[in-house]
Amino acid sequence: MGRAGLEKNPRQVAAMFDGVAGRYDRTNTLLSFAQDRRWRRHSVRALDLMPGRKVLDVAAGTAVSTAELAQTGAWSVAADFSLGMLTAGASRAVPKVAADAMHLPFADASFDAVTISFGLRNVQDPGIALAEFARVTKPGGELLVCEFSTPRPAPIGWVYRWYLAHVLPRLARRFSSNPEAYTYLGETINSWPDQPSLARLITRSGWAEVAWKNMTFGVVALHHAVRVDP
Repeated sequence: MGRAGLEKNPRQVAAMFDGVAGRYDRTNTLLSFAQDRRWRRHSVRALDLMPGRKVLDVAAGTAVSTAELAQTGAWSVAADFSLGMLTAGASRAVPKVAADAMHLPFADASFDAVTISFGLRNVQDPGIALAEFARVTKPGGELLVCEFSTPRPAPIGWVYRWYLAHVLPRLARRFSSNPEAYTYLGETINSWPDQPSLARLITRSGWAEVAWKNMTFGVVALHHAVRVDP
């Protein structure tokens, strides 16, 4: 089944996620010790969603995050370039679109908010994707990026890196249909920018008022921003 490389070729990344789609949600819950559910709840609460608003959930996978966004009453669309993931989430009653984060098939200013959870790290060029998110968001609209980040204080980071290097691969071999994909996961987390660096990238990509909130000691960070006028 194999894995993608850190060059993050879109076809390779999509194929890798196609291969793990069937067990993806269950495996994520096991590997995160059920923290993934808490992170999703905080992501929804960080956005000003209500009936009548439109939100795009990029790299939505099986649409589990999209379904939670839809519970606010907002019209929520799942977009992902892995057809296997979208198919695995077919039972979730939200609109689903096959789409690459760097080339979204939506008109300018189509959405009140764009969110991406644990997906920006897998995009070949995150800056291009963030600019695309800005393009499809209305002026004054919101961005919410939920992503693995850099834990603080340092002892937490040491424990976390040990978990990624030694515990995660063992759990993946036991529970995942493609353990190599979770080796890739660990590598992408270790190479991902820290909270201030990601904030600067978001700002350069057409967003303002960028702020972040750490969860689980910074293992995950929520970055929120507002769309500036074009």
